[in-house]
Amino acid sequence: MDVSGLVWAGTLVALTGILLVDLLIIGRRPHEPSVRESSLWVGFYVALALVFGAGLWLTSGASAAGQFYTGWLTEYSLSVDNLFVFVIIMARFGVPRQYQQKVLLIGIVLALVMRGGFIAAGAALISQFSFVFYIFGAFLIYTAINLARQGEPDGEEFSENALIRWSRKALPISRDYDGARMTTHTVKGKRIFTPMLIVMIAIGTTDLIFALDSIPAIFGITQEPYLVFTANVFALMGLRQLYFLLGGLLNRLIYLSYGLAVVLGFIGVKLVLEALADNKLPFINGGEHVSWAPHIPIWLSLTIILGTLAVATAASLVKSSRDRRRVLVDARP
Repeated sequence: MDVSGLVWAGTLVALTGILLVDLLIIGRRPHEPSVRESSLWVGFYVALALVFGAGLWLTSGASAAGQFYTGWLTEYSLSVDNLFVFVIIMARFGVPRQYQQKVLLIGIVLALVMRGGFIAAGAALISQFSFVFYIFGAFLIYTAINLARQGEPDGEEFSENALIRWSRKALPISRDYDGARMTTHTVKGKRIFTPMLIVMIAIGTTDLIFALDSIPAIFGITQEPYLVFTANVFALMGLRQLYFLLGGLLNRLIYLSYGLAVVLGFIGVKLVLEALADNKLPFINGGEHVSWAPHIPIWLSLTIILGTLAVATAASLVKSSRDRRRVLVDARP
């Protein structure tokens, strides 16, 4: 897929413009969006991604569109998993609901910047060293095993890292929030930080950790930097509204971690198989390609990923509904 500099520039300008509109809306009127408002925004961003994929189909063929859709779906599902931790962070630091939009948007911008750097580094490594697929594949399989062991999400998923603990000790921080601002003034006029700074650090470091999972996953689907970047951007756009739309539903997706573990494990195995098929390492098969290693077509990857996520979501909703009915029955006199 040959993407010109003009197409790259046009894409960046258009996506930046959409994010700026989002930022202006929050900056002018911080509020907790209604279900209707959140639904419309999420629907808009999903439709935008579908239209973008259709445009790829028309201009670059079905293969490019299929890679984009598969990558977008994978990154979108991993982004939903991020929301579990965001909910915990917001609750842990007591962020007022009307200011959570700004926190989420800044977190999304930070995620885009960090993922952009990881994508550039990943593309450079892959172009120079084919054995990187072995590393990416092994890392995803390791992550999948840990995610499966972790099981259902709970309130202990987030723990303050060293940077947060250092910031609490080293920086002058007020006890209360001052709107959505990260600095405020004491009674004596001294400028100090608000707890919002700690929240931003927590969100930023969380984004960094999740990027370490998502970037190898998307490179397991496509090695085209343009598709990797746009799939990540479209997966993150609308995440803020999805946070408010799902609300308590997040707690009902109890099997999502298992579904994501299957998806990451599948992509990890896929990467290892592709690395074997293109093997050049002298200590594996004498430096020759491994003929039995199959190439998994994109349509099969999309089917497996979509099917896994659908089963995990359906099973989660059925299980949570049964548990809720059981609680109601036990509570009857």
